[in-house]
Amino acid sequence: MAAFSDDIRARVDALSSDRVVSADPVFRGYSPAGRWRLRLQSGRSAFAKIGATAGTAEALRRERHIYGELHAPFMPELLGWEDHALQPIMILEDLGAAHWPPPWDATTIDEVRTTLNALHAMTVRLQSTIDLHGSTKDGWQNVAEDTEPFLQLGLATPAWLDRALPPLIQASSEVQEEGSDVVHLDVRSDNLCRAARGIVLVDWNWACLGNGALDTGFWLPSLQAEGGPEPEAILPGRPDIAACVSGFFAARAGLPPIPDAPHVRAVQLQQLRPALLWAARELGLPAPFVGELSGRAI
Repeated sequence: MAAFSDDIRARVDALSSDRVVSADPVFRGYSPAGRWRLRLQSGRSAFAKIGATAGTAEALRRERHIYGELHAPFMPELLGWEDHALQPIMILEDLGAAHWPPPWDATTIDEVRTTLNALHAMTVRLQSTIDLHGSTKDGWQNVAEDTEPFLQLGLATPAWLDRALPPLIQASSEVQEEGSDVVHLDVRSDNLCRAARGIVLVDWNWACLGNGALDTGFWLPSLQAEGGPEPEAILPGRPDIAACVSGFFAARAGLPPIPDAPHVRAVQLQQLRPALLWAARELGLPAPFVGELSGRAI
């Protein structure tokens, strides 16, 4: 993460109509974008996100666009924005005092579900998930075309994969990706908190129109990995979503690190383990590996 330079400080001062007294780095997220908790001369606090590469700059522009289209209590308040070729600055409300899970409890899980339902029910014009991100349901087909990155993770044998691929590919092909639901598409514990007003979701650059159930489905493996319930306790009877979600992570977790986000593969592997077991249960397949997932059931 780049330093909070004198130039950045001067730009933030002008943008906030205040003066930065202190800027403390926030080590959350998986991109090299700068994240800083600011203390201002007026006594206020704020959170600044600052681009560091062409990719992170474009992600911030996309997120700024979403803040212009969506307005809801489950979004942070946008306090300031300044574009720049590589270092655009976004200033948001400081959510540092909120509860950031884990640990999870049943109440917080229910509140996240309620929040996602409210998000999915919003009516707004955004790009579709296919137009913005492409398809997410070809993961297992990609694994079939090159099995080595998945198999080298050690989560399944070649024999299990040979047996499982046909039903996994078929179930994935049946998932409905398109839709009119507003979806976040990056729901995880590092992207949500429980503030005084309720659940607040952060990092909106992936938001678009799609299938709300699939949006929820992508949250559930990380929830179980952090001590939450099995995915089917929240989204029962959805082998299509289980196959799609597990395929997405199966096709990516074993690939080389992403230069701008070197820790993403480890997070994808963490989500792949429960997602793989979820898909196996939904499709009546034998478990691909033996071992308890960490955490307790809620």
